[in-house]
Amino acid sequence: MNSLPACCAPLQYHWPLPRPLPGAVLASCAFDPARLAADDFQRAGIVPSASLQRSVAKRQAEYLAGRVCARAALQRLDGRDYVPGTHEDRSPIWPAGIHGSITHGKGWAAAVVAADGECRGLGLDQEALLDDERAERLMGEILTPGELGRLDRSQLGLTVTLTFSLKESLFKTLYPVTRKRFYFEHAELLEWSCDGLARLRLLTDLSPEWRHGAEVEGQFCLQDGHLLSLISI
Repeated sequence: MNSLPACCAPLQYHWPLPRPLPGAVLASCAFDPARLAADDFQRAGIVPSASLQRSVAKRQAEYLAGRVCARAALQRLDGRDYVPGTHEDRSPIWPAGIHGSITHGKGWAAAVVAADGECRGLGLDQEALLDDERAERLMGEILTPGELGRLDRSQLGLTVTLTFSLKESLFKTLYPVTRKRFYFEHAELLEWSCDGLARLRLLTDLSPEWRHGAEVEGQFCLQDGHLLSLISI
């Protein structure tokens, strides 16, 4: 039986986002890199890669916490004991017939999974809320001209963080489907509301199905100075 690593707090199974996703399971946990123990990977039954073993405690702890959440979500979904490996492009390797996404940030990690019959793709992303000064510096890299034209400067930090996070979630959703990379300028946030709902549009062709102009819905929530976003197709 695998044990919880010393660096991870007890797992939570919850749905903090505004709209439930039928058949999906989300597991999360807090983690503290300062509490990473030498035997944490062994205790959790997770084998680190050689490059991960050489990395700093923060990277090891966030990877471990994310994989612990992913395994827990899969166990809750269908009872399987599986830890996602890593593709050469660093994306997680999910079991056949399963869609999933992992995210981690400052002291918190989460994973969401669903069976193929429930959805065709999932993207989950967590970001620390930017202050207005940092958002001002970064917005030119993240926002398209259209997004800059619609920008409400009274909510600058939130809007830039939300745009960044939703585009990350969109990439995590569509890259496994299309196997084609795209960047911040290749999608735009059309609208979002205070109840946690949003709509985005692709600005590039990724596949015969996912072409310029395709629109998708997303959702998000704020918790403890962090923003969590999800896109599912």
